[in-house]
Order: sequence, then C-alpha cells, then structure tokens
Amino acid sequence: LDHRVYTNGYLFTEKENAKKLHMDNIRNYKEIDKADYLNIKAGKDIVLSTGEMVSNSELTIPPTKPLSFAFCSDTSYKPEIVPIIKNADILYHEATFLADREDLAKKTKHSTTKQAASIAKHANVNQLILGHYSGRYKDLNLFKKEAQEIFKNTELAEPGKTFTIL
Repeated sequence: LDHRVYTNGYLFTEKENAKKLHMDNIRNYKEIDKADYLNIKAGKDIVLSTGEMVSNSELTIPPTKPLSFAFCSDTSYKPEIVPIIKNADILYHEATFLADREDLAKKTKHSTTKQAASIAKHANVNQLILGHYSGRYKDLNLFKKEAQEIFKNTELAEPGKTFTIL
C-alpha cells in the first residue's frame, strides 16, 4: 500500500479444508472400513482384494474453497495489489473521495470510489466494502452509487454494520 505514513494491508485466508468422505459411495464397497478413512482423506486410491482400484475422487467430496478477506485502507490507487488479493471473497478498500476529486486523492495518497471499484473488478473479488470516507461528504450513498457503476456488488462500511462471507 502507499500512504503518507507507513501502512499495512492484510489478506486473511482460511486454512485449506480437508476432503470429505463420500459415505454413500464408500458403503458400496463392503471391504472399505474405518481404518481406510485416513488414507482416503489423504487423497489415496483404494485397492480392493480383487485387484480393483477405487479412485479417490469416487470416495471423496472436494473441499470447499477457503474463505478470504482482504483489507486495504489508507492507500493511494495501487493496481499492483490485484494479484495479491485475487479472488478474495470480500475486499474492504478505502474510498476517501468521490471520483471527481481524483486530484486530491492522489495528492493525499488516498483512493476514490471508482479506483476502489476498479481494484475489486480486476481482482475478481466477490464483494467490495467501501470505507474511510472524507468528512466533507454528507451523503455516503453517492459512494456506493459511483462504485457500482464499475463493480455492482459494493456495500458501504458503517458503524455497527456486519457482513457475512459467503
């Protein structure tokens, strides 16, 4: 990130989820028992006493994608962060100014609504949450409206408001 004073951004990602046993399919093979479950979860195929190999993909359900949250506050427009936050479920990005004040955003090392939305779009995130608004604005809905011109799934951070990562 780039600001007048030292600042950090964060990417929080859940630990990889384990494969789940596909019990309906496992029950089709009487020879497979609980002692085999750890090997199956570890990705191993099972060879039956008949010599038949049962593919791991038949015995497991793929894990769900780990959820992720990217936090980028107090920063000027930095397209270089896109590969780092690629495919995050939620991106919180500062939008101190509306787009017509890009000059002031650049001067003070902050971002505009459209710059934040552009980062979200290019990073292919699921949802953008805007925050860190300049006190000069009274109608924060202008921030949401402007960002949604570029990135539809945009919300405003407000005191007490919560978001669910899906």
